[in-house]
Amino acid sequence: MITVLLVDDQPLLRAGFRSLIELAEDIQIVGEAANGPDAVALARQLHPDVVCMDVRMPGGNGLDATRIIVNEIVPPPAVLVLTTFELDEYVFGALEAGASGFLLKDTDMDDLIQGIRRLAAGDGLVDQTVTRRVIAEFARRRPVTPAPAPTSAAGQLLTSREAEIVRLLAEGLSNAEIAAQLVVEVSTVKSHLSRAMAKIGARDRVQTVIWAYRHGVAPLDNTL
Repeated sequence: MITVLLVDDQPLLRAGFRSLIELAEDIQIVGEAANGPDAVALARQLHPDVVCMDVRMPGGNGLDATRIIVNEIVPPPAVLVLTTFELDEYVFGALEAGASGFLLKDTDMDDLIQGIRRLAAGDGLVDQTVTRRVIAEFARRRPVTPAPAPTSAAGQLLTSREAEIVRLLAEGLSNAEIAAQLVVEVSTVKSHLSRAMAKIGARDRVQTVIWAYRHGVAPLDNTL
């Protein structure tokens, strides 16, 4: 059973999400919070698999809460940001704070449920309407200083095959598509990707993509 903590300052919206999300037999809402501090307290207490986080809330925003939840709770739950804006600064801030992905609040409920399942399984995501563009823009606005050269970043941390798989991941390819392009098994792609993520300290695929853009493994110009 996937456990979820709902965080939003609007009670009616939380109630709507709860009633729809719990139609999925494998997902359970274990708690609700109306602000960031309460979200942190409940996340510490309940240890949910996924936190569905609003970022604009009076009494404590979701950015600070996301940062604390991701960095101070062990094991950290995945944070799924729900927003009303596609290219909003709060989205960039949430990704920087460690969120595993985001969806628009008016997304189809099936997409939200699948998103929760993906994050619980360790896969990050962004809304389909912005996908790699928002990650690339995030990376462009917040570069590492100094930014290492691509060969340096890949050479010091990743093998050539790991760097190649990370680059293809950043270009938007699925594991199956990467396997087909490299003529290897999907299990091989997963193994290389898991090792790469462990080396760079990435919690999920979204954070891996951000690292790839920041360190030149995935050229930004190819994504826009």
